[in-house]
Amino acid sequence: MTVPFRQPLPLLDNDVLRTFVAIAETGNFSTAAEAVFRTPSAVSMQIKKLEEQLGATLFIRDARSVTLTVHGEMLLTYARRMLALSNEVVARFIMPELSGVVRLGAPEGIGERLLPSVLKAFASHYPGVMIDVTIDTSSGLRRRMNEQRLDLALFNSSCGIDRYEGRVVFTEKLVWVGAKCGTAHLRTPLPLSIWEEGCAWRGEALSRLEAAGLPYRVAYLSGHTMAQHAAILADLAIAPLPRSFVRHDMAILGEKEGLPELGGFDIRLVTAERQTGPIRAVAECIREAFIEIAPALV
Repeated sequence: MTVPFRQPLPLLDNDVLRTFVAIAETGNFSTAAEAVFRTPSAVSMQIKKLEEQLGATLFIRDARSVTLTVHGEMLLTYARRMLALSNEVVARFIMPELSGVVRLGAPEGIGERLLPSVLKAFASHYPGVMIDVTIDTSSGLRRRMNEQRLDLALFNSSCGIDRYEGRVVFTEKLVWVGAKCGTAHLRTPLPLSIWEEGCAWRGEALSRLEAAGLPYRVAYLSGHTMAQHAAILADLAIAPLPRSFVRHDMAILGEKEGLPELGGFDIRLVTAERQTGPIRAVAECIREAFIEIAPALV
């Protein structure tokens, strides 16, 4: 019996798969082109060749966005696995000594907004290092660092206060936030949504209110930004939040509403005295991430 001759299956290019994943995650060809350091036309050509190679349409494009087809969703799962495996193999040869577990702590706000992108970028470069993340208040994280239960941590602290060691990786402005067209800021005493003692945002807000002689009450006590957002949107209270936390359905309040101007706060990175290669790598990745993310948060 003669076995029919078959052409070998084409090999997928990891560079093309990286471009494909970037487009799928950003939903935009131009943004993806910046991420992979190519021109938009080169990215379009890569995807065209990939679609021809697989004999399937991978994206549905319109004037505003790009979405995956069913075939695109299937390829995305494989592409992520292939890129992760490729990174793991290369790391075994180039950085065989960089492996282990790093214990990282961060406040809830940072953990929710920034850590996912930071951890994803780190995993792509150092697949042999596992990161265990602890989310806690800044005061709780300081305690964990003192007890040597963390290798490094991100803290919120009032601007200019250097009693906590560490390196400032970002400084952000605090603002009063209320519901759009809300009335909570008109009530007396002023209803606040804040967290317990030790919170840098709380200390800044209360000291400014007391200096201005404005009566207030803690109407909503929560350390979770999601819960604070709920209190704001329900018009139950106003809250001191970083400017980057403000959503389209919220309003920034200020002197026009009779509220004192708020200062800012620092995000500091503190590392353990004894640092291993993986700890230094995580710390450097975090510092670089804040430099890259900073313009979008201002």
